[in-house]
Amino acid sequence: MIAVTSLLWIWQGSDAAGRWYFLTVPEEESLEIRAHAFGNPRGFGSVKVEARIDDVVWRTSVFPLNSGGYLLPVKAEVRRKAGIGAGDEVRVELELL
Repeated sequence: MIAVTSLLWIWQGSDAAGRWYFLTVPEEESLEIRAHAFGNPRGFGSVKVEARIDDVVWRTSVFPLNSGGYLLPVKAEVRRKAGIGAGDEVRVELELL
């Protein structure tokens, strides 16, 4: 289990891409993810995870950053159920799948 506290932030893409919300998993906490990804290569270096914010659990993937960390996308349904928004400091637990 990897636990991280991070700010929820918005990436504003083109009109077609819309807005995406992310939590950043810092490089230090990403070592286990990177080791797992090395043995199970997937598209874009992504790694399947089960994420938990309080009582809200969902399956998704984290995506590597050039800086060494990972990005965790947080969809609208999860944000609504967890009662979180952009700029909130959020604690998330990640289980590698």
